[in-house]
Amino acid sequence: MYEYVSGNLIRKSPAEAVVDVGGVGYRLRIPLTTYEAIGSSGPVKLLCHHHVREDIAQLFGFATESERAVFRMLISVSRIGPGVAIGIISSTPADRLVRAIESEDTQALEAIKGIGKKMAQRLVVELKESVQALALQLGSAGAAGPLSPIEVDAVLALTALGYNRAAAQKAVEKAKKISPAESVAQLVKQALQFS
Repeated sequence: MYEYVSGNLIRKSPAEAVVDVGGVGYRLRIPLTTYEAIGSSGPVKLLCHHHVREDIAQLFGFATESERAVFRMLISVSRIGPGVAIGIISSTPADRLVRAIESEDTQALEAIKGIGKKMAQRLVVELKESVQALALQLGSAGAAGPLSPIEVDAVLALTALGYNRAAAQKAVEKAKKISPAESVAQLVKQALQFS
């Protein structure tokens, strides 16, 4: 429902921020990483997630798209609610969490506050597939840097065709250096020449 909130930061604490948008104060729950990223007052823009249950509606705010994406990914897992997800994001950077899930490193996951052995195993089982696109966006798979949405989709298309991810990513990176593509299909076609 809400994509972002942009206005003047009225106050913040490690758990929440209040943003004045046109005379209306929005209270957003935030992770510690967002708390550290925003100033103490003045203009601010926070990406939002609107969480609704039968008894409450809450806004969650994030400084970066990767934080919000990881939050949404976490709350899709059974038995992880938004409070636990915010705690996990506050305890570890998004890219480190994504790498741990992607590499099935349950020990690294167990070291994060709020995650036990069973929860670590559940995260790996339930998120292994969906974390791949996020890992590409964050550049955690050995990329030169984060990939654009078109590049992420092209790599995923090549892996669906049977290429391993490292080879698909190299082919896409080579193709984009030769000629910038305007569509996923065009980039995949160019990348197939380098694979």
